[in-house]
Amino acid sequence: MWKEFRTFIARGNVLDLAVGVIIGAAFGTITKSLTDDLIMPVVGALFGGLDFSSYFITLGAVPAGYTGSLTDYAALKAAGVPLLGFGAFITVVINFLILAFMIFLLVRFANKVLRSSAEAAADPAEVELLREIRDELKKRGAA
Repeated sequence: MWKEFRTFIARGNVLDLAVGVIIGAAFGTITKSLTDDLIMPVVGALFGGLDFSSYFITLGAVPAGYTGSLTDYAALKAAGVPLLGFGAFITVVINFLILAFMIFLLVRFANKVLRSSAEAAADPAEVELLREIRDELKKRGAA
């Protein structure tokens, strides 16, 4: 069983997947920071101090011993107050859209690089020779 497991893990696909997951997690952290620390403050400044994280609906009673702010989503959530945090959800959706767009740009760039390197790899002399062979075969087939 251990030998079979080692063979399974040593496959290129499994290792590639592991690397992809690790890089994806790091990329997600970067995107979250980009959204939380750069984009959302700009959006807030443009819309007069709009902070999506402060948009929530309290669904239950606040505990009697709670002394924090009633407008602090994180503190209320930590205190166990049932909340509908649609502002936090909006922020997560924006994170996802930014991440998806960045991955789209990355894949688009990689496709362009791969396509241009594949085109450069084809030798024009070989392509011309293959065309001549094709044309000669067509002539012989028609005769």
